[in-house]
Amino acid sequence: GFCNMLWKFLEEMKGAEAPTHLAVIFDKSEVTFRNKLYPEYKAHRPPAPEDLVPQFPLIRDATRAFNLPCIEMGGFEADDLIATYARQAAASGASVRIVSSDKDLMQLIVDGVIQLYDPMKNRILGLDAVMEKFGVGPDKVIDAQALIGDSTDNVPGAPGIGPKTAAELINTFGTLDAILERANEIKQQKRRETLINFADQIRLSRELVTLKSDVDVEEKWESFALREADPSMLLQFIDAMEFRTLGRRVREHFAKEKGVQIVASYASAAPAPAPAHADDGSRTGPVLEEIEREFKRDAYKIVRDLPALEDYVRRAKLTGAVGIDTEADSFDATRAELVGLALSIAANDAIYVPLGHKGAESRAGELFASEAPSEKTAPDTGAQIPLSAALAALQPLLEDAAVTKIGLNVKWDIALLAKHGIALAPYDDPMLASYTLYGGLDDHDKISLIEKHIGHALTPYSDVAGKGKAQQSFDLVPVERAAAYSCEYADAALRLHRKLKPALASNRLITVYETLERPLPAILTAMEREGVKIDPQMLSRLSGDFAQRMLQYEAEAYTLANKEFNLGSPKQLGEILFDELKLPGGSKTKTGAWSTDATILEDLAEQHDLPAKVLEWRQLSKLRSTYTEALQAAVNPETRRVHTTYALAASTTGRLASNDPNLQNIPIRTE
Repeated sequence: GFCNMLWKFLEEMKGAEAPTHLAVIFDKSEVTFRNKLYPEYKAHRPPAPEDLVPQFPLIRDATRAFNLPCIEMGGFEADDLIATYARQAAASGASVRIVSSDKDLMQLIVDGVIQLYDPMKNRILGLDAVMEKFGVGPDKVIDAQALIGDSTDNVPGAPGIGPKTAAELINTFGTLDAILERANEIKQQKRRETLINFADQIRLSRELVTLKSDVDVEEKWESFALREADPSMLLQFIDAMEFRTLGRRVREHFAKEKGVQIVASYASAAPAPAPAHADDGSRTGPVLEEIEREFKRDAYKIVRDLPALEDYVRRAKLTGAVGIDTEADSFDATRAELVGLALSIAANDAIYVPLGHKGAESRAGELFASEAPSEKTAPDTGAQIPLSAALAALQPLLEDAAVTKIGLNVKWDIALLAKHGIALAPYDDPMLASYTLYGGLDDHDKISLIEKHIGHALTPYSDVAGKGKAQQSFDLVPVERAAAYSCEYADAALRLHRKLKPALASNRLITVYETLERPLPAILTAMEREGVKIDPQMLSRLSGDFAQRMLQYEAEAYTLANKEFNLGSPKQLGEILFDELKLPGGSKTKTGAWSTDATILEDLAEQHDLPAKVLEWRQLSKLRSTYTEALQAAVNPETRRVHTTYALAASTTGRLASNDPNLQNIPIRTE
């Protein structure tokens, strides 16, 4: 993404718009003077995602490959260096354009001299944009930010004062100092007391939001004169990163503009920079050992009291990633009730929290038996934490931005927890990671993935809850058996995540996964919850119309066959067409019956009217069974909508699949 944006920017900025000087400014990721002023500054921010960290040095490598200065300085943020260089260049008579949409940089704007350019919206941010954002001019942005504060950077500001009030105060009194000095003149009591009581905090906030424009920088802005990238050096990097589309564009550019033909950059005398910072997906040492450690279901624990749950939540918050598995009493997310939840923070370190079991504790010696428990077995469930109390303890973890929740088919977990007001985030799904990596080459169901990548056979659901007519809902599954099953899946999810996530980076698929695949579970969950509105009356009318027309076709078919028969019976139809009417072109199936599929009937329709009538009857029968009747039966009585389930990682082509009902099941006309 960074390389594409940089190339696009350089390509588009030509002619009068072409820059004469250009530099890329980075944060050095060190303690700055702001942290010394206010230790809580940005202290609440979670650590960078583990898959993003290896890309930071690569971005610097990319900048150098484009032959651009790579500037950073300890003790200061990138914004301070930008402010310094912008002021210096402007003081020398240059026009400055800062490529960023960061609101913090709006304080630097000087009409006709210093502008901001938002590359995502292809928009120049000038005075109008500042007024739209803050309600004041660029020279008053610092005062406005001091009052408003900034939750992103943990700048406190004045409690209860937002952009509108801040602009009103500044436009009335002129400056922040004047506002604080004359605060006792403000009529609104709460506002007046806030400004008086929090004056020191507001002044501190002003120091925090003010960009330093006098940093003693080593490189001078004059040294940033734009130099065109060396084709071989640039393509070495692009090819090493396997950016094929960008590589093609760069080659086409140099061939057209410079007459330089570079078929393969690997022939260069200088060795191509290997992506040393990217994980190749292979794991060694302690990480691999933990991933492949033998599953020990007897190590899993059942948590039945709040202090034990709170203790595990505290431990989980320190890990940065936690496996999760939720269990319910139904496979229909719109009707399902939460029965239990498992969390895993390391191999064989998992807990199960029973929340809605009506069935019960397993009998002695039954915990790991392969057969499903008897439906008639209903001993005491043992203690269970009240649902509301358990969710209150879990919610801070499940919504903690610093802890990634890992689920196999995490869409189900998102849907189930959303019913209780919990927005599960951030999350990862190893099934989607596998789909991104291997697409149609592999199966991506839970059991297949764990078997392939970890070498462990997960317990099938049927071993826990039974199968067929004997299958019982999960709330009737004994708690100990449920715990072993659910913890195993949470444990497996975390292990598989640690195996596949690095492979996304090494295969250059992080962007595909993060921008296309990973957002989908939350989006599809919302779509499933919203449902599809249908018109039952229209469907009922259509169904009745189809039924009448089918009766008409049946009567016409009887006349053509000289007898009544079941149009839906391939055996009876075949006997009439080939044994009685003696139509040519028939073929038999392996069982010896006449074939009457759509292809055969289409050919026969050219010889006789009966096959044509049967095809028309089949079409209406399919429409009636698939849509007009099935959709009415699928309507949820509470929402009066159809709530299908969208399946991810289920099709070779990448399209969404849906079931119960299958909204993709569009019949072919002659089927």
